[in-house]
Amino acid sequence: MKFDEKSRIAVVVGGPSTEAAVSRRTGAAIAAALQGKGYHLDILELEPRQLAQQLKELQIDVVFNALHGKYGEDGVLQGLCEMLEIPYTGSGVMASAVGMNKVMSKCAFVGAGIPTAPFAYYFSTQSIQSIQQDVIQHFSFPVVVKSAGQGSSIGTVIVRRAEDLRAALEEAFSYNDSIVVESFIDGDEFTVAVMGKVIFPVIQIVSETGRYDYYSKYTPGIAKHLCPAPISEEKTKEMQELAYRVFQICHARGVARVDMMMDREGQPFVLEINTVPGMTETSLVPDAARAMGVSFEDLCEQILQEASFGKF
Repeated sequence: MKFDEKSRIAVVVGGPSTEAAVSRRTGAAIAAALQGKGYHLDILELEPRQLAQQLKELQIDVVFNALHGKYGEDGVLQGLCEMLEIPYTGSGVMASAVGMNKVMSKCAFVGAGIPTAPFAYYFSTQSIQSIQQDVIQHFSFPVVVKSAGQGSSIGTVIVRRAEDLRAALEEAFSYNDSIVVESFIDGDEFTVAVMGKVIFPVIQIVSETGRYDYYSKYTPGIAKHLCPAPISEEKTKEMQELAYRVFQICHARGVARVDMMMDREGQPFVLEINTVPGMTETSLVPDAARAMGVSFEDLCEQILQEASFGKF
């Protein structure tokens, strides 16, 4: 399915997600890029009860999904577009739901033999005390506590002492009813983007704060993206193949980003897959594209042209 300057494009942003501000920045950058290419578009601030009517009234031909977090990455927007038979960018309902939920995606990785950090998952129906006891019994500190359905490192805490565990669990549960606790991988952080059958260069992330958290991700100059990563050809190939396996296993489409850690022994571990990766001025995927000689404008156009519906 091809789209041109006559196509009506909706770039959907914002909404009630904790990542709404990042979404608006992503959407603004995408809109500027596509307008520079001559496309006609509307930027729609997500109002969940009104979006379907807006898409119909505007006679939208394709939705460019710039929503991060709730409704954008969890399969909800995708399901709406499927029912309205409107093509949309990125992954379908199933891949989005699995990618967004860290309990589901970690279980999928294990089932497919994808190396990932040892983990356990817990639910809000369990008592904090029982979870604390289980974590202390089965893990060595430090551990990483993650809310199951958040991105941009929101609801993620590195816990170095047992006495700090309760506060981290309570914070993670304040965002979602399920959480993941995983072993801390002491090493370097990498990411690999995949778009269709194209595997992007590996990026190594180096943060001045020592942590690639929300502040580091979205504050210009705090995190450096080394692309291509200064690693061996063997390790580069290993991580690229690992990212592509994750992309396929999750039935992702469009562009997605697979985040990894490499331990001191050189073993990569998959952290998660991001089915709606950030596209701001500090984002990773545009940096990887530029390393391949693909401009931001061309990248956005390629993502748009791969929009579809009706597949998972």
